[in-house]
Amino acid sequence: MALWFVLLLTLLTVCESQSTTSFNQTDLQSAMTDMRSRSYYGFVILLKILNSLPNSLQNNDLTFLMPNDEELSQFSITPDQLHDFILSHSIPTPLVLNHLLHFPNGSLVPTSVPSRVISITNSGRSGFFVNNARIVTPNVCQSSVIRCHGISAASFDSIIPSHRAPEPKDSPKNGKMTNPAPSFKKISIPPLL
Repeated sequence: MALWFVLLLTLLTVCESQSTTSFNQTDLQSAMTDMRSRSYYGFVILLKILNSLPNSLQNNDLTFLMPNDEELSQFSITPDQLHDFILSHSIPTPLVLNHLLHFPNGSLVPTSVPSRVISITNSGRSGFFVNNARIVTPNVCQSSVIRCHGISAASFDSIIPSHRAPEPKDSPKNGKMTNPAPSFKKISIPPLL
């Protein structure tokens, strides 16, 4: 009887530890294989480092926006900034390029960092841009739930905070009235089936 109790307790412990982890490592490994096949080695290394930290990646429903190795080599990232760097280069839903093309110009899409959004611009023949970076290699990740696209810049200089404090309307500067801060429409992304 004691042997059955030990086996049952072991099985319950294993099942519970697996159910608390919502991130599917198989999907991440498949996505990283796709990234390596298109020479995004630097981004894969950063993902591996981040994934080795506890509770770093918690959702498979992601679209990564990956700078190429040359861009990454010119960008400085401290270990403390790695989590925010990777998550600010991701959208918390899997989107192939065709989905992105349906967003109106100027749409603001949330990143996986709650206080940051990405501006979407479709410039026709000039390309499709996320902030200041052009998507140069679309649909890199095809063999998992995770989606990813290669982009032309490592830093998103124009990431816009999703919550801006409006400037006071009645405080004059040099005797002139100021305009309120521009408002941005934040959109939510419906899940894709």
